[in-house]
Amino acid sequence: MTDQGRIESNSQPLVAAIDLGSNSFHMIVARVEQGEIRPIERLGEKVQLAAGLSKDDCLSEQAMARGLNCLAQFAQYMSGRHFQALRVVGTNALRKAKNSSEFVENAEKILNHPIEIIAGREEARLIYLGVAQTQSDDNDRRVVVDIGGGSTELIVGERFEPRLLESLHMGCVSYTDRFFPGGELSSERFQSAYYAARLELLNIEQAYKNLGWVDAVGSSGSIRAVSSILSAMGHGEIITRTKMNMLKSQVLEFSHTGRVRFPSLKPDRQAIFPAGLAILMACFDAFEIERMQYSEGALREGVLYDMLGRDRHEDVRGRTLSALMKRYHVDLTNAEGINRYALTCFDQVSQSWRLEASDRELLNWASLVCEVGLDISHSQYNRHGAYLIQHSDLMGFNKEQQRKLALLVHAHRRTIPKGLLEHSDSNLLLKLTVLLRMGIVLNHIRSSTFSHYDLKAGNRALSVGFESGWLKDHPLTAADFEREKMYLNKVGFKLSVN
Repeated sequence: MTDQGRIESNSQPLVAAIDLGSNSFHMIVARVEQGEIRPIERLGEKVQLAAGLSKDDCLSEQAMARGLNCLAQFAQYMSGRHFQALRVVGTNALRKAKNSSEFVENAEKILNHPIEIIAGREEARLIYLGVAQTQSDDNDRRVVVDIGGGSTELIVGERFEPRLLESLHMGCVSYTDRFFPGGELSSERFQSAYYAARLELLNIEQAYKNLGWVDAVGSSGSIRAVSSILSAMGHGEIITRTKMNMLKSQVLEFSHTGRVRFPSLKPDRQAIFPAGLAILMACFDAFEIERMQYSEGALREGVLYDMLGRDRHEDVRGRTLSALMKRYHVDLTNAEGINRYALTCFDQVSQSWRLEASDRELLNWASLVCEVGLDISHSQYNRHGAYLIQHSDLMGFNKEQQRKLALLVHAHRRTIPKGLLEHSDSNLLLKLTVLLRMGIVLNHIRSSTFSHYDLKAGNRALSVGFESGWLKDHPLTAADFEREKMYLNKVGFKLSVN
């Protein structure tokens, strides 16, 4: 075993999950830190097992060779590392292939580990667990759509509990072979793929709509591709029907699936993108979905959490931030003081500023982690903290939440960053920034004579009032507020203290 392997196995246990998908094989490796599963490595390769299925459902020698070559790379990475837990699962293509046992036998020799071929609904359950663990743990019901290479999983659930589970025989690889043979792309072929998907959904759509949901979430490659293309084109990451119709029109400008070009679309996904888009559009129409966000969590993340029994009912975001604070040695007493004062300030002005519970939640997070950058350097630690928040894997937070949280951490001291002022939600973020900074100043006081203060909010203005004569007797606090006045005045915000 290498020195690195000893460090990983002795101090921070490694866990891993391998997903033998119909389009790609993926491996995720994670450390278990402070009760949190923290991904440290993701490996993946396009194998397209489903494309290697013959008409009589047998895997071709070429397809099996592609898969075994990929697993040899995974095995090399695993060599010399000790894993506390490891699970390997196969999905639709291996479920369907009559000669899957031949592939599994050879694959188990390479990995030196057993392989499980899981049922479609078990795959759906694990996908939902992976999505739920990387989304906020609220009480709202959600529908999850996962378009794989050979099957599409659809789940309705609440928190960590799935209520409806289904796995349908439609995937971006199998539909590419069926409806776009030889890469031929036309409006008629696209519509054929779309209506075939609608027919697959016909038997389940009413039961799903009857149960209902609040949020729609998508996972895996096809939906990730749609979301990333829309973002790269400047349309935002949220998927809607209107945006997909725009993509469909542009897709049909190409005559061959292999020539499909979009910003951020990887070359190995070009040929299967039209089929994935057709299936996703069918899901939107069948379930009357208006908007969908993409989730990084999927089957392999669900396998990790399932192995370790991580299906407890808790807010994954709170657990994530607690682990982050511990990792970067945040002073908990100071953080709790800032948090207490910031939230008290929020409660005093929330009605005047028409702030909502979700805004309080964002301020709560920011007040706890605003000093996370101190573990790197005291100089410009707000910038370091913002970078950590922006670029860390924060389970439960979507990209926009991380972006806003990073901006608040950056803005909690000294000059308000330009990025916050240019954000589409700049008015809200500026108000939360002011409340965060007030929490920090009030936490600086630490005086036994300090007991009462009142906040009154106006349009881009805030007044802080103390008991008569108190501020005069505490010149350091007065100086602290004067500095805040200067920084806020630069961005057109008036702070008055008396």
